[in-house]
Amino acid sequence: MGYLKASVIAVSVCAMVAAVAFAEEKDPTIPRVPGDQRAAAKAMKNPIPKTPENIAKGKAIYEGKGTCFNCHGTSGKGDGPAGAILNPTPRNFTNPKFHKNRTDGEMFWVIKNGSAGTGMVPLIGTAITEEEAWYVINYERSFEGK
Repeated sequence: MGYLKASVIAVSVCAMVAAVAFAEEKDPTIPRVPGDQRAAAKAMKNPIPKTPENIAKGKAIYEGKGTCFNCHGTSGKGDGPAGAILNPTPRNFTNPKFHKNRTDGEMFWVIKNGSAGTGMVPLIGTAITEEEAWYVINYERSFEGK
């Protein structure tokens, strides 16, 4: 009976590892903002200009108190240490399809409210301020195509 139990455990562990290894980012063309709130989110404009100084501030928040790098990685590819166990994987901010299809307002909404069915939790009010979120968005946009 011990052999059977060990075999079941081994198969379960292998299945879990395979599920994580083959986890994929959710389709970036599908919005994460609920339909009844999408128009308002899309209409939001980033009040922080995209300057090198502001992108550097966003990087400091992303890699610091915002803890974004834990899931999205320092490269923005969704390959952070905590993201490795998530399915779907965190957003890959280097993906041009993501940037083409998501507005800054939609990104802000997700940072503020989290994203159901993913590991993305609300960060505004718990880890960062609304203003800091806009800086982070500018930094996340700087990953496009890298």
